[in-house]
Amino acid sequence: MKNIFTKIKSQLSFIIKLSNYQIIKFAIIGILALAPIATFAQDSSRIRISLLTCTPGDELYSIFGHSALRVIDSNSVTDIVYNYGTFNFDDEGFYLKFIRGKLLYYVSIAHFEDFKNEYQSSNRGMTEQLLNFSAAEKINIQHALIENLKEENKYYQYDFFFDNCTTRLRDLIVKSKHPTPLLPSVKPADMRFRQAIHEYLDKGDQQWSKLGIDILLGAPTDKIMTASDQQFLPDNLMLALDSTKNTPLVTTSQKLYDLYPAAGHKSFFTPMVFFLFLLAGFILLHVAFQKKWPVMLSGLDGILFFSTGLLGILLIFMWAATDHSMTKNNYNLLWALPTHLVISFFIASNKSWVKKYFLFTAIAGLIALAIWFFLPQQLNISLIPFVILIIFRATVRYFKS
Repeated sequence: MKNIFTKIKSQLSFIIKLSNYQIIKFAIIGILALAPIATFAQDSSRIRISLLTCTPGDELYSIFGHSALRVIDSNSVTDIVYNYGTFNFDDEGFYLKFIRGKLLYYVSIAHFEDFKNEYQSSNRGMTEQLLNFSAAEKINIQHALIENLKEENKYYQYDFFFDNCTTRLRDLIVKSKHPTPLLPSVKPADMRFRQAIHEYLDKGDQQWSKLGIDILLGAPTDKIMTASDQQFLPDNLMLALDSTKNTPLVTTSQKLYDLYPAAGHKSFFTPMVFFLFLLAGFILLHVAFQKKWPVMLSGLDGILFFSTGLLGILLIFMWAATDHSMTKNNYNLLWALPTHLVISFFIASNKSWVKKYFLFTAIAGLIALAIWFFLPQQLNISLIPFVILIIFRATVRYFKS
C-alpha cells in the first residue's frame, strides 16, 4: 500500500512540473507573438524620420557638406526632404545682402529621389541616420516642419557658424527628443573654428579660398569651439548623434549609394607661390630698371598700395558695417592699412609727411612680422612674402623721397 501511494505521489509531482513548464512555454510564445502588436501600439504614427548628411563637393559653397531631414509618411504615402540651406539668387540686392550678412535663407522641400539623384550625379555621398523618436515626437516634428514651410515662417537670417542648415536641424532634433539628448564633443577639446574649416579647405585643395577666408575672418574665428559649436559642420553633427549617451538618437545608419573616387591633384599655383613670384618680380624690376624706368616702378607701387588700402577699407567695412560676428577684430589690418589708399596717389611725392608715412609703414610691417605667430588670430602664412614686399617698397620710397 505504501508503494502505491509513493507512485501516485511521484506521478502527480511530474504532472505539476509538466504543467508549469507548458504554462511558461505558452506564456513566452504569447509574449513573442504580442511584441509586434505592442511595438505598433507604441508607434502608430507610421512616420519615419532620418537625418541625411551629404559629403563635401568641389565648389566652395559645397566644400563643407550639407544636412537635410527626410520624412517618410506612410499615411500620405510621401517621402519628403526638408532643406534649410536654400537661398534665392534673384533676391534684390543679393550680393550686398550676402556681404553684409543679411541674406535670408529659407526651408524648402523636395522629393527624396530627386534630392538623392542630384547629389549622386555630382558624386557626393549621402549617409542616412534613422532617428529614434516616439510616435508623438515624430508627429510634433512633422507639424513643426510643415509650420516652418509657411511663407511667414520659412525665412531666417543665415549665419555660417551659428545658424545654418545643420544647426537648424540639430536644434529641432534636440528640442523634440525627451529626455533632452546631450550631444558630445567629436573633435579635440582645443580645436578652433578656423582649424575646423581649414580641414575641409585643405582636403579640397581650396588654397585661394582659404586665403580669402583667412583675410576676411577676424580673431573671433580663433575661439575654441564648445561641443555645441562643433555641430555647425554636417559631419560633426552626424558623429555627435551617433555618440549620444544619455538617450540613444540613432536607430540605424547606412550609406545610400557607392561613390567613385575622383583622381586627386594638387594645384601648383598656390597663394604662397604667387606672392613669392610677386616679391621676386618687384626685386628684379627694382635692380634692373630703378634708374631707367622710374615712372613704371612708381606706377606699380601705386597699384600695390592702392589695392592694399582698398583691402583695408573692406576689412573695416566687414568689421563695422555687417552682421557677420566672425569678421570683427581683424588683425590683418596690421599690414592692410586703409590709409595706403590715400598714399597711393602721392607715391612720387617728396613731401616730408609722405616720407614719414613710408617709414611708419616699413616699421609697422616689421612689427607685424615679428608678432605674426603670437597674435590671437591665425594669419595666413602665404601673406608673409606680400608683407615683406610692402616693407621693401615702403623702404625704397622712404629713401627715394
